[in-house]
Amino acid sequence: MDLHKQTAPTPTAELRASDAERDRIADILRDALAEGRLTAEEHAERVEGVLAARTVGELEAFVRDLPAAHARRASGAVPGRPAAGAVPADPDDAVVAVFSSATRRGRWRAGRRIHAYAVFGSVEIDLSEALFEYQQVVIKAVSVFGNIEIRVPENVSLHGTGGGVLGNFEVDALDSGDPDAPVVYVEGWAVLGNIEGRPRRGRLVADILDRVQRKVDKNLRKHLDR
Repeated sequence: MDLHKQTAPTPTAELRASDAERDRIADILRDALAEGRLTAEEHAERVEGVLAARTVGELEAFVRDLPAAHARRASGAVPGRPAAGAVPADPDDAVVAVFSSATRRGRWRAGRRIHAYAVFGSVEIDLSEALFEYQQVVIKAVSVFGNIEIRVPENVSLHGTGGGVLGNFEVDALDSGDPDAPVVYVEGWAVLGNIEGRPRRGRLVADILDRVQRKVDKNLRKHLDR
């Protein structure tokens, strides 16, 4: 009998919470604030609790009274979030503005991870003409008394999770109809600052077609080499 108890699976509520599960709960709380289901004080209190929670059960307690929690539970991870280890922890590019402004725009190569920091400053990351060499791009954004604006082509997927402490974190969710389209995932916090992610209407990433052509050429070369 004791052996059976030792080998019995751990209840889901007692499992250690992952970063993806914390992000999912934070998304639900942010939506509830926008819908008027939570006051700003309630939202801030619950977000603080989410950051301190250790188990799945502790996380679920913060959204148990919100309808979106039950609708999203089946989906599991946050849509568009890269799997653990898929994107390196170290950034390929860092955009920093301290009492100043910094910009990335035009025809530039977007790495798999971009870090953006605005401290009493302004950061603009414009991917509308960027070359996407990877399908998944993570942008970590931190704004302290600053402003960070992120723009993407309208034919990529855009998702985000984060929050604000007397600040604003707002990313317009966007799903591309092309399964091979790049996915830009924004994660961040705004402390008395602002973080926004938006598609730039009328701008389309042409590199999707370039990647498809390269794939066709590669397959053709393999066929000819046989």
